[in-house]
Amino acid sequence: MLNLEGIGKKYKNDFWGVKEISLELSPGIIGLLGPNGAGKSTLMRILATITQPTEGRVTWKGQDLAKHPDELRNVLGYLPQDFGVYPNLNAVEFLQYMAAVKGLSGNQVNKRIDELLELLNLTDARKRKIGGYSGGMKQRIGIAQALLNDPKVLIIDEPTVGLDPEERMRFRNLLADLSGERIIIFSTHIVSDIEATADRIVILSKSRLLADAAPSQLLKQVEGKVWTTVIPEQHLQEVRSKWLISGSIRSEGGLQVRVVSEEAPSSLSIEAYPGLEDAYLYLRSGQRGA
Repeated sequence: MLNLEGIGKKYKNDFWGVKEISLELSPGIIGLLGPNGAGKSTLMRILATITQPTEGRVTWKGQDLAKHPDELRNVLGYLPQDFGVYPNLNAVEFLQYMAAVKGLSGNQVNKRIDELLELLNLTDARKRKIGGYSGGMKQRIGIAQALLNDPKVLIIDEPTVGLDPEERMRFRNLLADLSGERIIIFSTHIVSDIEATADRIVILSKSRLLADAAPSQLLKQVEGKVWTTVIPEQHLQEVRSKWLISGSIRSEGGLQVRVVSEEAPSSLSIEAYPGLEDAYLYLRSGQRGA
């Protein structure tokens, strides 16, 4: 169990990156969701023992990580948002180097590298220089280095930024394959990535914990509160000023918009099945109708 007790991180000018965060994290996929600047990366760095909190504490199996960081580091895999590679190394050379940095050695290292390249569909590119990899391939090699020590805790920060839809789908499938006895924490501001993979969703807003629940529990909060209606395209800004809009698509009669509201926005509105995007915006806005 990885526990956070009243975690806060204070920066210059009295700015709090995160404030009063308490969580109990157990095996499964935990999606950390929030807008840019909500505190996701700060929280990830604290969990990865890179940054120490200003207040509160993090414990792993009861051990305070401020005093015993290696207790978690020995079983931790981490892929930061700004993960960099050595472009002139091929995949095998890079992973051998990263294994040495992590203190891994012996005949099992090369076997582990072969297993990971197979798992991540990089075997055919094992001898190519990483500088020639696509964005998705670089993310996969980043995941490979994070998995070298077969971690019990895997932390991944904004893994799908810059990936095309096909690569994002592959990445989501990979996370599902890796789950089981691991704690997998991945942060994003892309709601669909969370919706497709997470067993549990933690939402941050303005550096604080806004929600911590299973996807089904979040969806229940907007049952009967999501509507679709068609409006003239030129009226979109006016409608946005009155209602919480979670999406819009063009149709023959104008724009079909999704409205999150306690009441139907018009007599022609049709109740819609809620999605996580609806629930996320509903929670963030605090809006309860017009």
